[in-house]
Amino acid sequence: MPPPGGLRDGDVAMLACPTCHGTLAFVRSGVSGGTLLCRPCAEEWRVDVGMALLYREEEVQGTDRLMRRLYDALPRLHAPANRYLLPLLQFRSEGATRDGYLPRLELEQLAAGPDGAPARILEVGIGDGLNLDRLRARLPAGVPVEIWGVDLSRGMLERCRRRLRGRGGEQVRLLMADAHALPFPDGSFDRVFHVGAAGSYRDPGLALAEMARVARPGTPIVVVDEQLDPAREHNLYLRTTFRMLTFYDPDPRCPTDLLPPGSMDVSEESISRFYYCLRFRMPTA
Repeated sequence: MPPPGGLRDGDVAMLACPTCHGTLAFVRSGVSGGTLLCRPCAEEWRVDVGMALLYREEEVQGTDRLMRRLYDALPRLHAPANRYLLPLLQFRSEGATRDGYLPRLELEQLAAGPDGAPARILEVGIGDGLNLDRLRARLPAGVPVEIWGVDLSRGMLERCRRRLRGRGGEQVRLLMADAHALPFPDGSFDRVFHVGAAGSYRDPGLALAEMARVARPGTPIVVVDEQLDPAREHNLYLRTTFRMLTFYDPDPRCPTDLLPPGSMDVSEESISRFYYCLRFRMPTA
């Protein structure tokens, strides 16, 4: 039995080499541990206790490296900070904020593939899995669904694994991967979303392009991160608090101007005083 969030037999077919997008295959051991080989470019990728490590350490630079160090050092504080501290700072509950963006994923329209394959959802930057319970609650009854989550913080992914124990871990796959080089073939997912770190990416435009690449054409892609609501007045306390939360980003804003060419059905809204929600799709043809 794989660990919670671990790879299962057949999952390797859903993966692609982050370097060249070539197909992967096990050359040593199996899904619980071993080595994946990309036959086109000969790159090797390690699997550790069911978790594929599909990123290159030397490519984790700048704010990506800084934020990973913070999350790895303090993974236990992430959930309490979201549950208690953020609501206190922005006068809006955690649940209300999450309920502001999850409907934009149009989960009620998910359906199994023509061959009965499960619908697949990707969360880029899954962290410790705080979205999982609310995400599952919105899934349509009777539709098989897989939830894939990637993150660069091993500490946060281990917290997510603990959250999954006895709570539907067989539905979730967790990978260590870089948002700038997602380890999936083009058009792999029926829904793609990201919450809370786009402003800290070393290249937000590239990360958005990667999310668009792995999403099926026409599917909603939802990105949520910090921005002071431009339609409201903010006193000194709120401006100072927001600046402390976004110390890593000199200009926290919705990156509409960085969307991939051809993006359509673009919408931008404030879902709380401190957070925007950006949704877009890529054309079907």
